[in-house]
Amino acid sequence: MAVCARLCGVGQSRRCRRRQRNNQQDQGSDSEMDEEEEERIVGQKQGDVPGGGPESGVATAGPSDACEYGRGHVNRGGFLDRTSSGPPHPQSLTELPPELLVEIFSLLPGTALPAVALICKKFRQILNTETIWRRRCVEEFGMNEDLRKMEAGGVSSRDLYVKRVNPRVKSGRFMKLLPDYEHMDYRDVYTHLLHPYRYILGLWQPDIGPYGGLLNVVVDGLFIIGWMYLPPHDPRVEDPMRRRPLFRIHMWESKKATVECMYGHKGPHKGDIQTVKMDEFSTKCNQTDHHRMPGGRQEEFRTWLEEEWGRTLEEIFHEHMQELILMKFIYTSQYDNCLTYRRIYLPPAMPSDLLQPGLFKGTYGSHGLEIVMLSFHGTSARATKLTGDPNVPAGQLTLDIDLSQPVVLPDLEHQHNIEELSRLVLGVHEEVQREVEQQAKGPSAPVIGAAEGACGGASGAEGIAEDQPGPGSSTTPPEAQPFVLPLGVMARNEVYPRTCRKCFYGTGLIAGHGFTSPERTPGLFVLFDEDHFGFIWLELKSFSLYSRLTDHLAHAHAPNMERFEAMLHNMQSWTS
Repeated sequence: MAVCARLCGVGQSRRCRRRQRNNQQDQGSDSEMDEEEEERIVGQKQGDVPGGGPESGVATAGPSDACEYGRGHVNRGGFLDRTSSGPPHPQSLTELPPELLVEIFSLLPGTALPAVALICKKFRQILNTETIWRRRCVEEFGMNEDLRKMEAGGVSSRDLYVKRVNPRVKSGRFMKLLPDYEHMDYRDVYTHLLHPYRYILGLWQPDIGPYGGLLNVVVDGLFIIGWMYLPPHDPRVEDPMRRRPLFRIHMWESKKATVECMYGHKGPHKGDIQTVKMDEFSTKCNQTDHHRMPGGRQEEFRTWLEEEWGRTLEEIFHEHMQELILMKFIYTSQYDNCLTYRRIYLPPAMPSDLLQPGLFKGTYGSHGLEIVMLSFHGTSARATKLTGDPNVPAGQLTLDIDLSQPVVLPDLEHQHNIEELSRLVLGVHEEVQREVEQQAKGPSAPVIGAAEGACGGASGAEGIAEDQPGPGSSTTPPEAQPFVLPLGVMARNEVYPRTCRKCFYGTGLIAGHGFTSPERTPGLFVLFDEDHFGFIWLELKSFSLYSRLTDHLAHAHAPNMERFEAMLHNMQSWTS
């Protein structure tokens, strides 16, 4: 309470001030002398600055200020005349008008307001004002101000979540399935919903074996919703991400938050959320029978396939792809939305970065589209899987790009030849391997070899800084050069940019089923523009196209680079 009093500038409570006045009465002569002395000093100052005003450099108060807060009027000298009658000058916050106190308290963190309420009865009454708590909900958690217009992807949240129960009932029935939000108390929402569950807001990766995923927990109206982000249907990397609600938390009754599972097709039902440890929580469904369909597993599989791939099994002619899809359904459906989630952060951006780091959707052959996180570490760019597959699971470093080894592409005619591209990239690869071996043996002079000829003589971070400005630079970007895939290179998406800015040597991670015999194979990283890049897997003769995920992701930025690096290390250890 003492801290809060100092914060508000309130001082002692009303009872303490009453005790202080009694003590002052016992020392009446001293108090009277102090007051007379103060008036004498004020009078002297008035005489010292005759005709004070704006020209005199003395701060003056207007008549309205004197009537509102002064003990009299402002004389011609610009000083307060204490001998005049009028409203008393406020000596503490308790004497300020209620509307001004509401504005002041609205600026304080919500966690400090309960302590402010303990100072006096007036503060406690003012803190019941909805304006204060609504502002705290909006500023601290981004909650929508309009409680009856909660939008999610252009669809009313109320319609989206309730009509899943039974689309055949009348709309009037929908309202009875949700609480009466018109009489919801913002203070209860802050105290019993937003503040207790603030630790689960942000980005998370579910522990679903090799498949992983991306969960975004946000405040949506009066709900806290866990959205599972799904890549677009293969191979349309330009399409927006798909979202599926897995759970929601809201105020079903006054002063009580309710957790509901959203998995399945029978609407919301009872669920639970438990914080396991810092940066980790788990969800549990208490009514898994809501996940079952009348047609049994076959109907569940057909529905899941339509949502996951946007097609039927008969439309997928590749037998190996059918096996992979069926394997994923069997593996993921066994969890029944009872999952453990670990926090992940968006990569911090630096002015020297080749492009803005972030999340990208990329094509991975028969595995479909997957989500990767692109981050920069000195002269290295790394793409880490957030979603994975049975060969290379989520959390693994799928691409490792050496930004100190740029590759100059041949003319457009020779780009069609896969042998020419392989010669360039493998020349750099052999040189890098020799340097690694020399560094393992001990320090030695730098070796000039094939890499210099293949890269046009540019190497090191200095070359990158001169030729390729970072996202924060105002330098004009380098002129784009024509680009075409060599003949014989497979591409899931034939619609890719035909010009590129830069190309670099890099390696991609490949492995057998079950992440057996993993190895890094050389390839070519192609930077098309700020939102697109590609990678040519030379050994697989395959091309992956990546497109930036543009969704706004709140509460997702890493506090610092150290925390982000530790998160990446932990992600790889989860699946190793």
